Amino acid sequence: MIVGVALVSMAPRLLPVAFFSRFRMPAWLEKWLSYVAPAVLGALTAVSILAPAGTIDLGPGNLYIWASLPTLVVGLKSKSIFFTLMAGILTMALLVHFMG
Repeated sequence: MIVGVALVSMAPRLLPVAFFSRFRMPAWLEKWLSYVAPAVLGALTAVSILAPAGTIDLGPGNLYIWASLPTLVVGLKSKSIFFTLMAGILTMALLVHFMG
């Protein structure tokens, strides 16, 4: 049963990779697909920042918005995922500690 469930779970992930690895996609399609992952990540991040409790909260009490601002600046300046994550974690920790 476990092996069967594992196969059914992995098939939708492996079959497209196995199929598309044999063919070269047109350049326009590769370029278009290169935007999918950043768009999905941006959408997930926006929802997490703007609606942390399930409803949109644009008020000054939303600490996620405040934490995202210095994080964005560090990310744009440093281009380093490490420094960006550290800035976000540190900013959020300080905000929670002092504004609670």
